[in-house]
Formats: sequence, structure tokens, C-alpha cells
Amino acid sequence: MPVPRVLVVAPQPFYQDRGTPIAVHQLLLALTQLSYEVDLLTFSLGRTVPIPGVRYFRVPNLFRVRSVPIGFSLNKLLLDAVLVPALFARLKRGAYRCIHALEEAAFPAVLFGRRFRVPVIYDMQSSLPEQLAGQHAAFRGRRVQAALSRSERWLLRNASSVVSSAGLAARVRAVAPETKLHEWRYGSTLAEAAPEEVERLRGELAIHPGRPVVLYSGTFEGYQGLPELLAAIPRVREAVPEACFVLVGAEESGATTVQRGHAELVRNGALRVVRRQPRERIPCFLALADVLVSPRAYGDNLPLKIFDYLAAGRPIVATDIPAHRAVLDEESAVLTGIAAEELASGIVRLLTDRPLAARLAAAARASAQERFGWQAFVRSVSELYQEVDGGR
Repeated sequence: MPVPRVLVVAPQPFYQDRGTPIAVHQLLLALTQLSYEVDLLTFSLGRTVPIPGVRYFRVPNLFRVRSVPIGFSLNKLLLDAVLVPALFARLKRGAYRCIHALEEAAFPAVLFGRRFRVPVIYDMQSSLPEQLAGQHAAFRGRRVQAALSRSERWLLRNASSVVSSAGLAARVRAVAPETKLHEWRYGSTLAEAAPEEVERLRGELAIHPGRPVVLYSGTFEGYQGLPELLAAIPRVREAVPEACFVLVGAEESGATTVQRGHAELVRNGALRVVRRQPRERIPCFLALADVLVSPRAYGDNLPLKIFDYLAAGRPIVATDIPAHRAVLDEESAVLTGIAAEELASGIVRLLTDRPLAARLAAAARASAQERFGWQAFVRSVSELYQEVDGGR
């Protein structure tokens, strides 16, 4: 019996250490563990990570694009324009069990899937109307949002199956209640950091032993709530003068902007801004923290870092929004409003109430092990693909 082959279409620079490519990497590992062979159609940008059973097909960089920022951009549109005919060509040449298409690649995948009679899984990492409105004023108008919502509804209703980021299920059910829906629950693949590595990092950052560390890890995009977190720092230090905030994940320009805008916090040792790090270094940063924060201002999709936060076994402060509520509750985190004073209050609470911090940290780690471990993720991929196979 031939080994089933899947076409994964990722309109991303793969591989890069950021949200969606990390999710794609986990998907590829799970599929190969389940004995699928995978063809990955993706952009020419990114690092090739060898995975047994995965073949790379990179679209040509006809427009000489050098980088693709997170979210909507002209560079992404240019590469998408080349991806579409490459997708058609792959379907003409190969016999696939299904197409697993991420984000905007699902639109041509559904159209071509009908022609070649191949089922399509739409991997919904974010909601298109919400994402575009959050990033660009041009997409916030009523008519534009209505058109985007109609496009999203068409896609949700015409894909064979939908798998959404945690937090998006309610939106999918409201728009397309008849759609076959699964929700991702990723398992952290990070290894534990050795104590000596953590101490070495503390030295690199010039943080004296014993100083409490409040750490944020992720992108510096506007929706992440970093302005509110930065505004909370003086309030936290009024109660805990030694507290040191470490923000990890800035692009070079973003790091410079934050440092210039908060020069006094940098000068007095209250703030460290660290540029984007290789994923293998993230466990050291998480282990350095006394409190992990996710001050996300808006967005229905759960940030992938939350699964790493849980696995790290550190107390978490997160804004009380539906995306966080998809995984977190009062038993595993302190949930606050987005205002600076509310974030500060939650952080101070964990820095000063050690029994509470220890209880939440233990609950977070237990949740990661019991609900979001690697094997649980592999089972969820298996169930998704069995459903698609059964519908053929």
C-alpha cells in the first residue's frame, strides 16, 4: 500500500523562529511521525531544516524579496503571486491525499482542490479581517471589512476541514457552524535549560543574582500590548524596586525604538531589550524569569508562546482576553486588564506572593504535561487527518 503523501502549503519564510513557521515545523514533525510523506511548498526565504519524509519545494524569488515581515506586506503579496501557479503545477504532477494550506494560501488551494478532487484543510492561524484591520488603517473601513468577512466566510464553508489556532473556534462556529472544525493545542518542543546556562545568561544581561526578572518573549507588533507593559514598569518598581524587565524578540529597528523611547528605564537598569533569538536559546530566557508576561492587547488567536510559557513552569500574567482564556484560567495564571496599572498589579502580586506564584507555576507545568504534551498534539493531527480521509 503506497505511503500517503500530503501537500503542505505555507506562504511563509520557512524556517524562521517566529509563530507560524514554528507551528508549521511542529505539523511536519507530527505528520512524519504518523507515517505521512510530506511535500512542503513555501517561499524561497528561510532556512531548510532537514526532516526525514519531507521534501521542500521553494517558489522562485522572481522579485528578489529579501525579507517578509509578520502580517500583510507588499513583499508577501509578491511571493504569494508566485506561489499560486507553483501550487497548480504541484497538483498537476503529484497525487496527494490532501492539501494542508495555511492562511491566504487556502484560497487558491480550495479552488484547485476542487479541480483535482483533493480535499483541503484550511489551517487558520488568524482571522483575515481582524489581522488586516489591526495592521493597516486602509482595511478598517466598513465596506472593506464586509468584503473581507465574506471572503473568510466563503473559505470556511468551502474547505473540507478547518483547523484553527486556539481562541478562533468561536469565530469559526459563528461564521460557518456546519464546518468540520478542530482547534490546535500545540505542545512545547523546547528542551529544559541547564542551570549553568541560565546563570551565564544572567551574567550576559548584567542582572545581579537575586534580582527578580519579569520577562516577555515574542514579536514587538502593536497588538502584543508592549506599550502598556512598558508603562507598567515604573508602577511595578514602586512596589518591587529591584524588578528587572527583559523583553525578548525585537527586530533591530524595534529594539532601537523601544530603547530610545524608554532611555531612562534602560539607564537605571529596569529594562533590557533583547533582539530576536534562535529558538534553542529561548528556554534559558524563560528559566531566567520569575514572572512571564503576555500583555496582548487584542486578537482572537492564542499566541504560540503561551504553550512554551506553560511548559517552562513559571508563573504567568496575561491579559484577560478570549484568546488567552482558550488555554489559561485563574488556576494557571493571573489574568488582568490591559491597562498599565492592572498589568502592574498582577505582576506585583506574583513577585510579592511567593506561595501564589509557586502554586500557579506548578499548575502551569502540570497543564502543559497533561493537556498540551507532544503526544497529545500528534493525536490531534491524527484525528484531523482521519476525518479528512474518512470524508473522501
